[in-house]
Amino acid sequence: MTIGRRLLGQSLAATAGGLALPGLIGGPAQAQRGTDTLRIVFRDAVPNIDPYFNSLRIGLIIGHQYMDGLVHRDPETFRIVPALASEWNWVNTTTLDFTLRRGVKFHDGSDFSADDVVYTVNTVSNPETRVATPSNYAWMDRAEKTGDHAVRLHLKRPTPAALDYLALVTPIWPKAYRERVGGDGFARAPVGTGPYRVTKVEVSASVEYERFDGYYQGGPKGRPAIRRLLVRYIPDAATELTELLGQRTDWIWNMNPDQIDNVNRLPYLQSLQQESMRIGYLSLDAAGRSGAGNPMTNLKVRQAVWHAIDRQQMADRLVRGGSRVPIAPCYPSQFGCNADAAVRYDYNPAKARQLLAEAGFANGFDIELTSYVQPRQWSEAVQSYLQAVGIRARLNLMQVAAQIQRAWRGELAMSMGSWGSYSINDVSAILPNFFDGGNDDYARDPELQRLLLEGGSTADEEARKRAYDAAIRRITEQAYWVPLHTYVNTYAYQKQLDFKAYPDELPRFYLAKWK
Repeated sequence: MTIGRRLLGQSLAATAGGLALPGLIGGPAQAQRGTDTLRIVFRDAVPNIDPYFNSLRIGLIIGHQYMDGLVHRDPETFRIVPALASEWNWVNTTTLDFTLRRGVKFHDGSDFSADDVVYTVNTVSNPETRVATPSNYAWMDRAEKTGDHAVRLHLKRPTPAALDYLALVTPIWPKAYRERVGGDGFARAPVGTGPYRVTKVEVSASVEYERFDGYYQGGPKGRPAIRRLLVRYIPDAATELTELLGQRTDWIWNMNPDQIDNVNRLPYLQSLQQESMRIGYLSLDAAGRSGAGNPMTNLKVRQAVWHAIDRQQMADRLVRGGSRVPIAPCYPSQFGCNADAAVRYDYNPAKARQLLAEAGFANGFDIELTSYVQPRQWSEAVQSYLQAVGIRARLNLMQVAAQIQRAWRGELAMSMGSWGSYSINDVSAILPNFFDGGNDDYARDPELQRLLLEGGSTADEEARKRAYDAAIRRITEQAYWVPLHTYVNTYAYQKQLDFKAYPDELPRFYLAKWK
């Protein structure tokens, strides 16, 4: 049995016997149906629940429950439908006109108007605002008010995915309220137009919501069936699972797949799996941001890393549930994600060792591998594969926010993470984030930046494809960034809860209900 297979055969310490604890089986389910409160646990704490100022998936989810954008993407069909805007029209390839919905109220009782849209767009598209993911808004030039309920949006360049960005990552702030309380005040007591309103925020600990009975008529999210949501952050998987088993929470996700059968044996719980647009990756510091002597600045070392990892085994035996290995550095369904344009690397430890020797590292080397990925076995698998060819990776498991801070400071020679593209089905939602010269760019390749700008500056599909094909070839030729596997979300929750998972990795608690 290979090193990889031995490691991949391991599971969490919790076993079927460990789940069968006295008092956890046989009693009535304790889901909070009686108090009409859905108790939710996430593992990654969100220090700022304003979705513009965190790049965490959890932050996107939290914001989606209490904020709306101009348009909404139907989770079943991916069709763009009206939200705060009732109509829109492309004037030309760089100009969008919106007619805004009348009678919409923010949670503080103020009226929604064109002023709020103009304020939001012009603020988040301004580089001085320092939003968490600038590439999500770099395509916007400015918004102008053309009437109390009419707005014109000017684009810097043709952006075919503009409506998807507006639907998924551009919720509207209340101008007067946010100017009065400031950004910090808004994060502590946010106000939106969504189906839930936030009633309490304990920074990095919890968020409480209550159904907003003033949600506008015809809103795409509808009136929630459950009155209250309680979101808590629990940093480790074992405690999170214990909370579910002890019926102190009603819903968790990204549980270790090894626990699915055990959870499903319990009479009051159920689990399900759903592949998402998220992909796991390994970022390699080709630019030398973490130090000029970093071995990852050597192309042959980076190629050795690609050959060292059995990505298919990771997908099949660790992630499971239909996980796939992306050939190109993007999610397969995204526009511009052409696997045929990518250089392919097979799992070949002997080739990896040969490349290391040719690079001057016949005896291998020591390096830090940072990761926030859970379950930890996934990070340990990568560590094991690397060590098997002589790359002695010291695994440093971190919280998401802490790793992001170090990444942005340019400190990480090798880091493992995941990216969900904000569920936008276009490579403009992934490649620029890692290769356009921003905080997460560890390649700093001017030619690659030029290609991405070219692909993102036209509505001509063939021209976009040519540019993105060339970018994908360059990324893989230079072995800058290793796509490991697609993610398959594993959900576990009380059987009393009627919950549906969608492939865009965006839980919609406003659609959940008690059975």
